[in-house]
Amino acid sequence: MPLIKMEDVVSSQIHSIGHDPETNTLAIRFTKGYGANRGPGSLYHYSNFTAADFEAFKGAESLGKHFGGYIKAFPAKYPYHKVAEEQQAA
Repeated sequence: MPLIKMEDVVSSQIHSIGHDPETNTLAIRFTKGYGANRGPGSLYHYSNFTAADFEAFKGAESLGKHFGGYIKAFPAKYPYHKVAEEQQAA
């Protein structure tokens, strides 16, 4: 499993994202909680995610809408799995 450098993003649903171009893996750490209790939540890896896919995702006006419409909606194209907490991205 690749160790992927994460970068924080401005989104109500997504805490941080990262990409490994060698393995075409997208890493998404979702946000958990609300208000003052908000923080980093579960980390997922999505396969078959190219560098071009990642640039389109990063450049989206809304990361949450892009995720829902172009990534989450296509689990056969971008298979995913939850990453165990002890194997967190960097």
